[in-house]
Amino acid sequence: MVFQHPAALNSKAELDFVKLRLKAGDQPWTAEFTKLKLLATTGSKALTYVNSNTDEAEYSRDEARKVYANALCWYLMDDETYAHQAVAILNDWSGLQGFNGGNDQDKLLAGWLGALFGPAAEIMRTYPGWAPADIGRFQSMFRRAFYPQLNTASSWNGNVDLTQIDAMINISVFNEDEAEFKLAVERFNKRILSYFYLESDSIIPSIEGDVGNIDEFWSYPAKWVDGLTQETCRDNNHHSQYALASALHAAEAAWHQGVDLYTPNTKRFTDAMELMALQINTGNMQGICKDNTSTSEVFNTWEIGYNHYHLRKGISLPYTNKLIWEKVRVESTSDWNIFFETLTHAEVGN
Repeated sequence: MVFQHPAALNSKAELDFVKLRLKAGDQPWTAEFTKLKLLATTGSKALTYVNSNTDEAEYSRDEARKVYANALCWYLMDDETYAHQAVAILNDWSGLQGFNGGNDQDKLLAGWLGALFGPAAEIMRTYPGWAPADIGRFQSMFRRAFYPQLNTASSWNGNVDLTQIDAMINISVFNEDEAEFKLAVERFNKRILSYFYLESDSIIPSIEGDVGNIDEFWSYPAKWVDGLTQETCRDNNHHSQYALASALHAAEAAWHQGVDLYTPNTKRFTDAMELMALQINTGNMQGICKDNTSTSEVFNTWEIGYNHYHLRKGISLPYTNKLIWEKVRVESTSDWNIFFETLTHAEVGN
C-alpha cells in the first residue's frame, strides 16, 4: 500500500479549496476560521503520562486542539508562526509514554486525542521545517503510547470503539502503517453492523459489551427503524452524534487513501443521518425512544457525510441539509474529535 500525503482526514485538495474560499472572504469558512484562530496559540507543558480519570484529560485535549488549529492555520494562511507553534507542540508531546487511568477511559481518551494529533501531524509532515528525525519520534510515540490503547476495542458503548477507529486510521496514514490501517478497516466493518441498524440485516451481530441482551444494549427502542443507532435511545442523540462523526471521519480518511468505506454503507449512513437530523430539527424522537424529546445539542459534524453523499454522489438529504443550514453552521459546538468540520469540509466536493 502506497500512502498519499497529506491525506488523512484532510486531503490536499480539500485544504486548497478552503484556502481559496478564505482568500475570497467567503462564508461559512471565514467565520469558522476566525473562531479557529483563537485556539492557535503556543502550547503548554506536555505530559509524560496522561491519567484519563483526572483533569489531565481535558488538559491534553486542549493541547491537541492547539496543535490541530496551528496546523490548519499554517496551511491555510502560509504563516510560519503557526508552523513553529505546531511543531513545538508535536515535538514536546513526542515524549508521551502512555495512559495510566487504568480502564476503558484510557481507550476513549486515546481515541479522542489520536483523532486530533493524527490529522494535525499529517498536515505538518508537509512542512519542511519539521525535521525527519522529529517526525520519526512522533511516529514512535504513537506506536508506544497510542497503539496499546487503540488496538483492543473498548467494551463500552459503540461510540468509544468508533472513536478509537477514527484515531487508528488517521494515525496509520501518518505512520505509513499498512497493518494498522487494515486493522482499523476491519474494526470499522465489524462495529458499524452492530451500531447502525437496518431492517434488512437479518440479525444484529453480537459485539463485546452487549451482555447478550441487544434490547438493553440499545437502550430499549420503542421502534426499530432504519437509521436507529445503538445509542439513539441512550441519551437521545448526544453520543450518537459522536459515533456518527467518528465513523464518517474514518470513511473520509480511507477515501483519501483509495479505500471506499462509504459506498457499501450508503443506506446505513444516510438513513442514520436523515433520522437523526429529523429528530434534532424537530426536537422530537419520532416515537422511537421512550423519552420522545431529542437532545438540543448540535455538534459541528454532519458536513463530512453531507459532502460525500450529497455533493460527491448526488443523494438528496433534505433533513441533513436543513440541520446544517439552520443549526450546524449557526450554533454548533466543536468538541473533542469533532473539530471545525464546517471549516474543513463544507462543500469541498472532490
